[in-house]
Amino acid sequence: MTTQATGMTVENYRWAQELVDARDPLGALKLIEPHLEGEQDNVAVQLLAARAYFGSAQLRRAEETLRRVVELDPRDAWALHALGRTLERSGRAAEAGPYFRLAAAMCPEPEYVTAAWRYTAAPQEQ
Repeated sequence: MTTQATGMTVENYRWAQELVDARDPLGALKLIEPHLEGEQDNVAVQLLAARAYFGSAQLRRAEETLRRVVELDPRDAWALHALGRTLERSGRAAEAGPYFRLAAAMCPEPEYVTAAWRYTAAPQEQ
């Protein structure tokens, strides 16, 4: 059984997910990367790849993959927050702020709100 005709099998997807969860992102990428081109429109596979790239400090690839996820599903607050974290970790904090604020506005999870506050200017006194 496959997720798409050219896609990865459900078993490989689950195995890759377990590897990411077990903090073996490079092992997961060995299962995911051969299928990424054929799974460009599969949000679940793209998100899993982004998690693996972020976990293995491949920040450029994580950013590219997360941007693809946000393009496919702009309502994904987790992807927006993860994109902000990726940009922040890449030393591009000024670019991260809008993604953190948007994620927090969409889903007021404490982690998202805390990140958004770090990039929200304090009101100016008059």
